[in-house]
Amino acid sequence: MAELQAESKPLLGRAHSGSGDGDCPQALSTCRSVQVGPGERAGRDLCIDQAVVFIEDAMQYRSISHRMDAGSMRLYRCYYSNACQRILNFTIFSILALAFTESPCSLTKTADVRYRSLHWEPPCGLTEGIEGLCLLVFMTDVSVKCFLVGRAQFQRNVWLLAYVAVLAVSVVDWTVSLCLLCQERLRIRRLLRPFFLLQNSSMMKKTLKCIRWSLPEMASVGLLLVVHLCLFTIFGTLLFTVGEEDEHEKKERLTYFQNLLDAFTSLLVLLTTANNPDVMIPAYSENRAYAIFFIVFTLIGSLFLMNLLTAIIYNQFRGYLMKSLQTSLFRRRLGTRAAYEVLLLTGGFPSHRVGVMPQDFLQVLEKAQLSSSQKQAVMEKVRSLDGVLLSADEFQKIFSEVDRGVVREHPPRPCYRSPLLQSAQFLFGHRYFDYLGNCITLANLVSICVFLVLDEDVAPSDRDNFVLGVLNCVFIMYYLLELLLKVFALGPWGYLSYPENLFDGLVTLALLNFLYRWDPRSHERHLSGMQLTAELIFRDILEEPKEEELMHRLRNHPHVRLCR
Repeated sequence: MAELQAESKPLLGRAHSGSGDGDCPQALSTCRSVQVGPGERAGRDLCIDQAVVFIEDAMQYRSISHRMDAGSMRLYRCYYSNACQRILNFTIFSILALAFTESPCSLTKTADVRYRSLHWEPPCGLTEGIEGLCLLVFMTDVSVKCFLVGRAQFQRNVWLLAYVAVLAVSVVDWTVSLCLLCQERLRIRRLLRPFFLLQNSSMMKKTLKCIRWSLPEMASVGLLLVVHLCLFTIFGTLLFTVGEEDEHEKKERLTYFQNLLDAFTSLLVLLTTANNPDVMIPAYSENRAYAIFFIVFTLIGSLFLMNLLTAIIYNQFRGYLMKSLQTSLFRRRLGTRAAYEVLLLTGGFPSHRVGVMPQDFLQVLEKAQLSSSQKQAVMEKVRSLDGVLLSADEFQKIFSEVDRGVVREHPPRPCYRSPLLQSAQFLFGHRYFDYLGNCITLANLVSICVFLVLDEDVAPSDRDNFVLGVLNCVFIMYYLLELLLKVFALGPWGYLSYPENLFDGLVTLALLNFLYRWDPRSHERHLSGMQLTAELIFRDILEEPKEEELMHRLRNHPHVRLCR
């Protein structure tokens, strides 16, 4: 009940109670203080800008704990713009890609050591210069973040503190490399580079946090696995060292249970069933009862403990996923409620207003950097209210339209007056026509597989691909006809509005290149080559061969190979 009452109270009222982080109430207080006196117009613009930032934070599930003055908001929106974020992502990609070009370079034309060329050694300063530019971008990034969140929030943010520490170590190590002219043996900053990707990805942060929360329960099951392996290692070592005079038992002992370390390793591999049943074949060949030892080990380890470990990991990730969704939903509700409270101040104090004017909300949406589908869904919902003041609950419900999204409508089909064309349009635009195309494609694939099986023992140069080429030409002509009929039924823009049609069209155009290059006369040339070879053989048998003439013809023939 207390939570519902707290939710119903405006944020401005809670700001005076002393509870809260202070950023959002500071924004509301700033907006309110500017509106007093002759600066009413400036105060209204400030409130609109603050509402825009809150809406963007809500849509991107970002925290609203940051500075909200006019200059900081301009910097904040510039930092989260598409251009700045793309530059930051490209910088992260560049510093991670340096591992392929730095000394020792791993880029070679081939992996075969017989033909591998010398490694390219970049000159000293080339990769270091690129890395220096990347570190400069990261220093700018962390400086902007620290300024925007404020000193108090920065001291509580573990990721920002680690960001600063990693940057400091990287810069020091980079400076040492330049001072030693790239001759140092250990480069610590290379180990720290994946951190730049981690700190910029919210999903990776959530994954690491979930792993950290799962470690205690995973450690308990891991301890059970270790105890299980140790017990069966001792049992197996004692079991297979009895009766050493027997040849089969001695083979089992010397192969898999020679000492405790080898036995532990063999059973650890058996836990993953990678060496099953090889590990028990020597003992099983002597006595089938030895299989009980391995069966019991597999039942307890693989079917119970490993499944228990998997269940714990799944349960932890599932619980954390639910908590993450709740946190994201809370951030959206908090951001939209903060925008609502700020918009209340555009025309007076909250006590003088019972809701937000739709035109003020539309003005905020026009300035917000949202996707076209999100903006369209919210603006259509606001325009449908016909100027009615928006309460807090209605303001929150409007943003539920964003999650539903906008249903994409395909362009209208062309209209034909002829009944025959209308029937053809219905026939070739129906989904069953797509099913027919899929069956034809399957038949094409089956035909290619059949010919590959029939010619698997024939050298590629001796294969007669005339029939397969004719079949491919028939299928390609059908694909082209299908493309034209779909364009007739759906229209050019309607055809391109379907991604599957766009893919089919590109594949058909690529296959037309094969049809253009295929020459059916190659079959005739192949037959003429066989005929010429037969002529040479019969002349050797029946009459004195004219070797010079025949050899000249054979050398000049493109489809005959001489085997000496």
